[in-house]
Amino acid sequence: MNQPSVANFDRRLSLIILFAGTLFISASLMFVLQPLFGKLLLPLLGGSPAVWNTCMVFYQSLLFLGYLYAHFLSTRVNQRRQIMIHAAIIMISLLALPVALPENIAPPTDSNPTFWLCWTLFLAIGLPYFVISTTSPLVQKWFANIGHHTSHDPYYLYAASNAGSLLALLSYPFLLEPAIGLSLQKTSWSLGYLILCALIMTCAIVLWKSQQTKTNIEDYAPETSTLSLRQKSHWMALAFVPSSLLLGLTNFISTDIASVPLLWIIPLTVYLLSFVIVFSKWNDIIHPWMVKGQPVVLIPFIAYAFINPADLPYWAYLILHLLAFFFAVMVCHGELAKNRPSTQHLTSFYLIMSFAGMLGGMFNTFVAPFIFNGIYEYPLMIVAALLLRPGVVFSFSKSMLLQIILPLMLIMTGIIIYANYTDLLQYFDIIVISLIALTLLSFLLRTKPVAFAFLTGAIIFLALGLHGLSSHTLYQERTFFGVLAVRESVLTNEQQQAENYHELFHGTTKHGAERLANDVATIPYTYYSRPGPMGQLFKTFDTTNQHWNIGVVGLGAGALTCYAKEQQNWTLYEIDPLVVDIASNPDYFHYLQRCSQHSTLRIGDARLSLEKEPNQHFDLLVMDAFSSDSVPTHLLTEEALNLYFDKLKPDGILAFHITNRHLLLKKVLSIHAEHLHLAALIQEFKPQQATELIVATDWVVIAKKPETLAPLAMSRLGNWQKMPLYFDMKAWTDDYTNIISIWK
Repeated sequence: MNQPSVANFDRRLSLIILFAGTLFISASLMFVLQPLFGKLLLPLLGGSPAVWNTCMVFYQSLLFLGYLYAHFLSTRVNQRRQIMIHAAIIMISLLALPVALPENIAPPTDSNPTFWLCWTLFLAIGLPYFVISTTSPLVQKWFANIGHHTSHDPYYLYAASNAGSLLALLSYPFLLEPAIGLSLQKTSWSLGYLILCALIMTCAIVLWKSQQTKTNIEDYAPETSTLSLRQKSHWMALAFVPSSLLLGLTNFISTDIASVPLLWIIPLTVYLLSFVIVFSKWNDIIHPWMVKGQPVVLIPFIAYAFINPADLPYWAYLILHLLAFFFAVMVCHGELAKNRPSTQHLTSFYLIMSFAGMLGGMFNTFVAPFIFNGIYEYPLMIVAALLLRPGVVFSFSKSMLLQIILPLMLIMTGIIIYANYTDLLQYFDIIVISLIALTLLSFLLRTKPVAFAFLTGAIIFLALGLHGLSSHTLYQERTFFGVLAVRESVLTNEQQQAENYHELFHGTTKHGAERLANDVATIPYTYYSRPGPMGQLFKTFDTTNQHWNIGVVGLGAGALTCYAKEQQNWTLYEIDPLVVDIASNPDYFHYLQRCSQHSTLRIGDARLSLEKEPNQHFDLLVMDAFSSDSVPTHLLTEEALNLYFDKLKPDGILAFHITNRHLLLKKVLSIHAEHLHLAALIQEFKPQQATELIVATDWVVIAKKPETLAPLAMSRLGNWQKMPLYFDMKAWTDDYTNIISIWK
């Protein structure tokens, strides 16, 4: 059948606004719902990895099922029946409004809560989230069938969907969370969902009416061949690699560059922005420039990004990585957009994309932490992205074998040298210059994509090995919570002699250090030094604390236990089992072995663990879980403080370690103290002579009565002061927290 004249097609701009607006609102609601429900669940289940893993699997699985439903509905059912079926599902989903946790629901205390969590998520948001998940492919498929003059290529509407995701991503932490609490967020989201349902049904009405005309574009679309396995695999690879690369870069930034709160937003913004660009009308112009520019951007990235993060300011490293990431995802997503199929296979295209994106997220979340002891999936995906550049053709030829074998030989040579020569660091500059020279060589091979990719991988591998040597890493392992490393450093001791000591790092944040000599191995250092606030507290109450019950949230290397006395009972709470393993290993640290004979270790979320303790049990409770970028906000809410004082004796002391490079945590505690009528003192300790082991640190002590803290305030051991007053932010509760308000 011949295609009718262009004049017969509908050219109304209002149709584009309707369908694009529906996709925009749908994506916005999805990106708001995930953090909203994460905050709702935090006080109930804490911050354990099982919680977040389960939530991630639930969201990704439901998203995939939504795409699968859209595919089968649009390919197996006629359009009017599609509308009726989807309308019925939307009506049923309204029963879940307003979205909220079911009343009088509590997680099981004597069994694994995974099934409970999945069931709770399904009851609370399952159907609305499923409907939102179906919107992008289904509404685009409907648009392809309404007879609009752009219906033959509706993929540009996907840009509107990602623009909605991008807006929600940026607005939640910077606008929504600071402005309103969770209760109002739930109500607002429910109203937004009602608007979305109305828009979806309006789109359905437009489709229904279009069936009465003869300008349905699908009637005139030429027949296309069946999708080949090669084509599907190519789409899957182009979607899988950027998804994995996104999570890999996010973890790498916080682990090796800087622990800055909300820094994860930047890579995700770049990722979503790439979809907006490539599925717009500009991709045909932009994509060739991205392909040409990628090797140029990779020159400084390969040369500097993995050798030593101390060589450049962290913002310079961040820019290098973000530029490399931007070009990688732009090339991959640009290839996806360039190779998009006709509207006949639209839902198949999006189904494969969603499945590959889900696999990428699962690989980084569930597989990589178990097979790698560092964030090595990130450089692997950089190489994989280069192998997906246009022009790569794999064939068993002599040239292809040379392109692969030569980089592998370079890697093997590096392994042999690094393993057999212990004095390589004296040749550090020569090795670095050699790697930079290889980087320039890799640029010359940019027209041979396979050789370019594998040589890039070899250089990055050698640079990572050199960085491991220069950091003197004794042990490194990875868990859900990040990368933990034990490193050996050197100091000049009191006798002006070089002395080795061990340090515990979580990413870029130091969590403790210990000198190795027997005569100083039980002296606490870093944030817990004897001249510092904790040393002052224990010395002040030295005559009265002989029989104290003491709780410590956050183990670190275990340095605080060296203040323990024979008659005291200490309970140590730590959420990461690997921290306990490292602190208990005498090859690295001896604090627990030598100082904590009367201590009990409890693994799990501290707030949930403390709820199980008897009331009025502790004389001192130390909260030491806030020095990194990922602050557990549920441990800083008003409800949390009430719990702590329920567990403290009437004259008990609550101590907070609030040393943080980026967050002004004293604002939160000051407002709590004022609102709950508590006595509070703060010391922002700066040693007279800072060293590697005696560092500046900030502590706050809180009690119900000023008399409890009077001995500390009157002691001349440190500069304890009353907490400053703040009036520019609301008190944090389980319903309201706002990280932005406490940025330094």
